Amino acid sequence: MEKIKKELEVTPELVASHGLSEEEYGRILKILGRTPTYTELGIFSVMWSEHCSYKSSRMHLRRFPTKAPWVIQGPGENAGVIDIGDGLAAVFKMESHNHPSFIEPYQGAATGVGGILRDVFTMGARPIANMDSLRFGPLDVPKNRYLLDGVVAGIAGYGNCMGIPTIAGETYFNEIYNGNNLVNAFTLGIAKKDRIFYGTASGVGNPVIYVGSQTGRDGIHGATMASEEFSEGTEEKRPTVQVGDPFTEKLLLEACLELMSKDLIIGIQDMGAAGLTSSSCEMASRGGSGMEMDLALVPRREEGMIPYELMLSESQERMLIVAKEGMEKEVEDIFKKWDLEAVTIGHVTGNGMLRVKDGGVVVAEIPAKAIADEAPVYDRPSSRPIYQDSIQDLNLDLLPVPKDLNDMLVKLLSSPTIAEKSWIYRQYDHMVRTNTVVYPGSDAGVVRIKGTNKALAMSVDCNSLYCFLHPKAGGAIAVAEAARNVVCSGARPMALTDCLNFGNPEKPETMWQFKEALEGMSLAAEELNTPVVSGNVSFYNETKGLGIYPTPVVGMVGIMDDASKAVTQYFKGEGDTIILLGETKEELGGTEYLRAVHGLQKGLPPDIDLKAEKALQDAVLEAVDAGLVKSAHDCSEGGLAVALAECCFRGEEEPLGCEVSMPIDRLRKDALLFGESQSRIIISAKPEDAGQIVGIMSRHGIPCSITGRVGGDSLKIRIGSEEAVNQPVMRLKETWLEAIPKMLRT
Repeated sequence: MEKIKKELEVTPELVASHGLSEEEYGRILKILGRTPTYTELGIFSVMWSEHCSYKSSRMHLRRFPTKAPWVIQGPGENAGVIDIGDGLAAVFKMESHNHPSFIEPYQGAATGVGGILRDVFTMGARPIANMDSLRFGPLDVPKNRYLLDGVVAGIAGYGNCMGIPTIAGETYFNEIYNGNNLVNAFTLGIAKKDRIFYGTASGVGNPVIYVGSQTGRDGIHGATMASEEFSEGTEEKRPTVQVGDPFTEKLLLEACLELMSKDLIIGIQDMGAAGLTSSSCEMASRGGSGMEMDLALVPRREEGMIPYELMLSESQERMLIVAKEGMEKEVEDIFKKWDLEAVTIGHVTGNGMLRVKDGGVVVAEIPAKAIADEAPVYDRPSSRPIYQDSIQDLNLDLLPVPKDLNDMLVKLLSSPTIAEKSWIYRQYDHMVRTNTVVYPGSDAGVVRIKGTNKALAMSVDCNSLYCFLHPKAGGAIAVAEAARNVVCSGARPMALTDCLNFGNPEKPETMWQFKEALEGMSLAAEELNTPVVSGNVSFYNETKGLGIYPTPVVGMVGIMDDASKAVTQYFKGEGDTIILLGETKEELGGTEYLRAVHGLQKGLPPDIDLKAEKALQDAVLEAVDAGLVKSAHDCSEGGLAVALAECCFRGEEEPLGCEVSMPIDRLRKDALLFGESQSRIIISAKPEDAGQIVGIMSRHGIPCSITGRVGGDSLKIRIGSEEAVNQPVMRLKETWLEAIPKMLRT
């Protein structure tokens, strides 16, 4: 072995500062057979961090269903891939950028978008749609308004400059996110299914080529920072947040796609978390090979950078390529055409080692597989929280039914979680590239697949309060609702990606929440036949000992064979019949009504019967395919009354009222109007088609009732002979539209 360069002395204090335990450091000593160099210590610390290694979650993620005939690539690569017919594949993934977005909201969110875009186009896919899932504390707190403003601007700034439409998303507000906002970014791209590229290094002697932006000191130890709780001094971590340049990324995207159209490369990978370290060792490990690099050849934009910094930098807009031997000039010429750097910095070896040199002197030499795949895997203790019984205990007998249900509806529509989010999504370009069929604001976003009659629908969903009150039910509901939203657009759910946001996994209560939520998600994914093809785990969303609610966000993708049959949630015409599908139960636990109106976050969330959910979705798709459904809208936060109001608001069109009658029932009136029972959809249809719809529902065993008609300028809901709600739709819409802008002006 060549002489290893002497660097900063590795001491117990230095090891501890890198977030490595004594046991983990002992394991490193055993792997190397010697004391690591400073650079090697940095490499191990980032690759064995929670963010990169999934050491607390890996064993539990195996529970997910990941296979189906249409799945081309499941978890383990840069993104998941499914077959969508016509020789094409959909490539998609969702990831978190939570910690960076709290420290520096604009750049944190922007580089989150940039990173997930690279994960998709490194597979050979052209990105065609983005979504986001956001969580903030209440907007009466100035810091939360600052975070919301910066995050939304960052998402818009990067996505708009890249020319990728943001077509759907969700935003929740709750006090639990005061210390940890969440920013989860989703991207979907289209590729030829026989031209999928993977992050692998093989073929001894093949050149390793660095492409894209130069390396700076931004983002060093970003992965490690994302694997820690926040505490005093969090703001001082700004240097660990990457800085993005979407214009360079646009050039990188086009250069990479041109490169992939030719027979020049073996593998390609984004330099994401852990930068050059992760891309090099992961590619070598996947290929069962080794890699040798000389850092003296790495393009850099700052002087005096040491090997440790070059290996750990998370500077953006960079990729690592393994080209076919002799093709270096062709690769360089393509990137030169796009005004980007392309420099050969090493080659593939057959010894399984990641060897890193600095001007010919070795600074690191580690088995690639040990870094990439052999991090410790922990089966951390888990136990049901002692407070779980108390938060589930809800005595509705102590909560009188409000006399003014009109006022309750107005209060719910002004809750920022329910209120209209156009202040957010109008900052995003959702029409660029002319693929968008259904714009933000409906149940799911829909994009056409050019060159075919098909379209893809997608939605992101998670009710974190449900997951706090009952993690297993909450996880199942997240999957079911995401699929239901896709179905409401007229698409058949195919597969999902996830972003699992939780607190400190070293706390048994957090691990219990995590395991229970995954169990619920798995059961739902199995029943709905929507395998998990990619995803991300974000632990340590915790500040000063207070963790967030468990927030396992689900990004669901579905396909429709005929884009012209896409359905939106809005009522279409006077006189149409309104039909309620599904059963309404007395379920007020965990509802937005209890939280926003009564200040209670208690009770059991709604029950979810997954077989009934699957039957409902199949029945609705049959009715849509038969051309019988004019609108369809999922009942979720705010229940039936809010869902009806949202159907009336009709996006940019003039509002349209409705009259609905509900029979006198044993249910409380507030439960009937604002309860959030699952597996319910409001559809509208021509009166002459209503009977056929009822027949389809009956055949599938779906409770179904014709409840009213579209028309007028008011929302009217009768319960028996009593008029429970009677409000001008325009007044309700103005309340809904103005709620968030008013809060941002205070």
